[in-house]
Amino acid sequence: MVEIIQGMTSAAQQLLQEARQYVTGIFTNKVNPAFVYHNIEHTREVVEAADQMASYLSLPEEERPALLLAAWFHDTGYSAGQPKRHEEVSRDIAADFLRNKGVDQETIDRVSNAIMATKWPQSPTDLLEQILCDADLSHLGMPVFPEKNKLLRQELNLLFDNKLSKKEWRQKNIFFLQQHRYFTEYGKTVLEPVKQHHLQALILKADKNGKEEEGSFGQMIVDTKLPDTNITMPEKTNGEKAIRDKEREKLEKDKAARTERSISTMFRIMSENHVNLSQMADSKANIMISVNTIVISIMVSVLLGKLQFYPEFIVPTIILLTVCTSAVVFAILATRPNVNRGVFTKEDIENKKVNLLFFGNFFNMELKDYDWAMKQMMADRDYLDSSMIKDIYSLGVVLARKYKYLRIAYNIFMFGLVIAIIAFAIVFLFSEQNPNAA
Repeated sequence: MVEIIQGMTSAAQQLLQEARQYVTGIFTNKVNPAFVYHNIEHTREVVEAADQMASYLSLPEEERPALLLAAWFHDTGYSAGQPKRHEEVSRDIAADFLRNKGVDQETIDRVSNAIMATKWPQSPTDLLEQILCDADLSHLGMPVFPEKNKLLRQELNLLFDNKLSKKEWRQKNIFFLQQHRYFTEYGKTVLEPVKQHHLQALILKADKNGKEEEGSFGQMIVDTKLPDTNITMPEKTNGEKAIRDKEREKLEKDKAARTERSISTMFRIMSENHVNLSQMADSKANIMISVNTIVISIMVSVLLGKLQFYPEFIVPTIILLTVCTSAVVFAILATRPNVNRGVFTKEDIENKKVNLLFFGNFFNMELKDYDWAMKQMMADRDYLDSSMIKDIYSLGVVLARKYKYLRIAYNIFMFGLVIAIIAFAIVFLFSEQNPNAA
């Protein structure tokens, strides 16, 4: 899911949400399952990387929606089954979607140009396009490169008859990594060093096996070797081991950092989803309250005053009033806030029992007490993680209650309205057939 940026307008946020749903549908229903690398997971990772780079590089907020839209659509062209032309198809799909949403032509052009800039060899002309190009190939400078590389080889083997051997694939990767370059400062300082580690690992493996063919690839490997022929074999082996140990340590640190980011992203996305669902529930409840209060107002001001002349309509009127009142009551219950006592004790903090992320647990406390408690929680990673989990769980419990009452309100309104209309119809038909019954 795309990260919702606080600086964006609600219209931009809504457009990105719709784009995410539209692109997810394309990958789910139209893209060949053989694309095990160029799938919706890769697209989400590119969106996340682009968003992170935009923040790092201080991309103007007004340009960020175009960047994230381009990131969402940049691989949708694979749905046409033409991998070599997927950028052109992706550009057309994005342009059609944005036109249908009434987006201005300038934004459409920015998105289209950014998508086309990712075509190899990449050719970005401004910061927005540079960010998308670097985000698209950010995995080259991440610890997940070996996993992604295997998926890409598997994808090519599934799509084409000529199976790539490990040796051929290693040669192609060495060549590609040597030709590739990052454009942004983020790519050069954060991603490039890790990419170079991956490149050296491939070269060392090729050198160790000694099975690579002569020619351009073999020459590239030779060029990377140390020219000092006086180094003895044990020294060379120890040097290679030191390089590998250093690389392994770096990859483990990067993997740990990425895991931290993934966990933070997960909590952020879950919280945003819960908040959005809560807003939807409140909006539905508001609709139910508004509709039924209007009906009740009309009945009280118009119908009740005439029941003395039409007593046969008393029962249907009571039914309708009961339905509307009951629906309003349950809709109000769905939106009625439930706040705790707002205090905690020192023992609660020491025993990690209170969730300080929810205002209902601390709003009656002094600032100094809350400040102390928060610092205690932030210093304890387990307590902090537990608090975030409790917060997500509490939001889910509240959501369940909201939607339970909403479902009851809508069921009462739906079935009760039908019953009331039928009652009015029966009474009306009966009174027409028996004009003197009253």
